[in-house]
Amino acid sequence: MTGGLRQAHGDRLRVVVVGAGITGLLAAVRCTQAGHRVVLVDRGAIPHPGSTSFDQHRALRALTVGDPAGTGAAMRLHRRWRELDALLSDRLSGALYRRVGVLTALLGPAAEAGALDTAEAVRLAIRIADPADFPHIGFPEGTAAAVFEPQAGVLLADRFLHAAGRWLRRQPLAELRPGRTVVDVRPDGGRVRLADGTAESGDAVLVAAGPWTARLLGLPVVLHRQSMVYLRPPAGLVNRWAATPVAGGIGTDGRAWLLPSVAGTLLKVSTDAVRHEVSDLADPSNQARWTARVLSSGAIRDIERYDVVRARQCHYATQADGGTGFVRVGPAVWARPASGGDGFRTAPLAVDAVASQLSPAAIS
Repeated sequence: MTGGLRQAHGDRLRVVVVGAGITGLLAAVRCTQAGHRVVLVDRGAIPHPGSTSFDQHRALRALTVGDPAGTGAAMRLHRRWRELDALLSDRLSGALYRRVGVLTALLGPAAEAGALDTAEAVRLAIRIADPADFPHIGFPEGTAAAVFEPQAGVLLADRFLHAAGRWLRRQPLAELRPGRTVVDVRPDGGRVRLADGTAESGDAVLVAAGPWTARLLGLPVVLHRQSMVYLRPPAGLVNRWAATPVAGGIGTDGRAWLLPSVAGTLLKVSTDAVRHEVSDLADPSNQARWTARVLSSGAIRDIERYDVVRARQCHYATQADGGTGFVRVGPAVWARPASGGDGFRTAPLAVDAVASQLSPAAIS
């Protein structure tokens, strides 16, 4: 079957992409750039507002104290996001990667020395900041300093998704098919069965359905739930928050983080203390209790002055082995369950890696 398709198009493959979150959209973009014909299907709209990727913004930083190799890899990832920003941004979206900086609390002189040593090893620009310069942020007791990465910042997530969709709609090689629910993917061939009884066939199939990937292919996936709270600052602090970087390692226990008001977004706050595994997307949960824990994390001083605009529970998936790339599950089928914060951040690398494997010889 797939051989016939290749005969019709030479080295150009027909690639079916399942899922219109950040991974699926970037996979479609990358494959289109490589000259392949792409069919992107999703059970909802494209981009799908119900995807785990769909949020106002995501943090992007490079420094991992004590890990020069990981920090260097994150710096290369920054460059890839800047390339995508240049490719996809348009007059509707504006700049999609806003380098507002990232601030991370440091506890003790050893942490400060480790941050400086790691940054020096890979030539990452950082500076040591005084937490007193950010009196509206709640730092753990004993925080004497914080490390500031000026080139880090936020990805305007939902705007990235919309911009990628607009870019794809302008490409003759790309076909977007919203409202198509996939019910089965055959790992032994490039065939995707839809709920309406029809099917899509391709030389290669890339499944990027996040938590739903496990249902389609039976891959072992760990499902997590995280509560996010979105706030509007009091009028007197609007300008201060607009100039505030992303902040991590904050709150009473150092597990909270916040993303500031950037380009009209709301202030977003959460804490790793509320992240927990669930067995299913439909698992019951007390949203009010989790929201209260986020608000009491100590990430923001005088939080009672802020208006809570909304709270939501987000789901994301991780592979059982902790990987974030695509897994080959058949001769012409790859899948990427990873989604959510780290899945979003690493999506360009995962997409580049799988795209490099898409050739007639590789899937013969």
